[in-house]
Amino acid sequence: MRELGIVQCGSPLLTESARPFGLPDERGEVERVTDRLFDSMKRVGQVHPFAKGMGIAAPQIGAARAAAVVRPSGSDALPIVLLNPRITMSSDETDEQYEGCLSFFDVRGLVPRPLRITVETTTLDGKTVSTVYERGLARLIHHEIDHLYGLLYTARMRPGVEPIPVEEYRQTGRAWAYE
Repeated sequence: MRELGIVQCGSPLLTESARPFGLPDERGEVERVTDRLFDSMKRVGQVHPFAKGMGIAAPQIGAARAAAVVRPSGSDALPIVLLNPRITMSSDETDEQYEGCLSFFDVRGLVPRPLRITVETTTLDGKTVSTVYERGLARLIHHEIDHLYGLLYTARMRPGVEPIPVEEYRQTGRAWAYE
């Protein structure tokens, strides 16, 4: 992933909070950053399939700004752009699933996350919008928002649980399972 321009674990940029955009005044900067995010997502998607969907946050491409892009699973799913996102509500109901990260792609970790989250984002014209995400999409969105606050998924793993090498991971190519 490093060769594709993805900032790797160990970089201080991944553990710092990203700077929010002042919208609508910084619309041009938002467009530059999101264009770079989409370009990076395209490059990464050309070398690895993502059955569970994929996301990338601005710090992962070297931009310390509060933007992320998530591509839900499914070929017809439209990407979701998150600007200045903030989780305002999380369900008490959680599940634990394996996650990976472009910033340390050689391991997977078992991460508990809420099954439903409400997220506030900022539109290009500066308005605040609230959206509810569930299950796998909530997991993807939450993971990317964590990046914008300097949190890696390993910080969310239960104490004593360690990431496993990708060679031991047996769920590549399958969507997350929900009952």
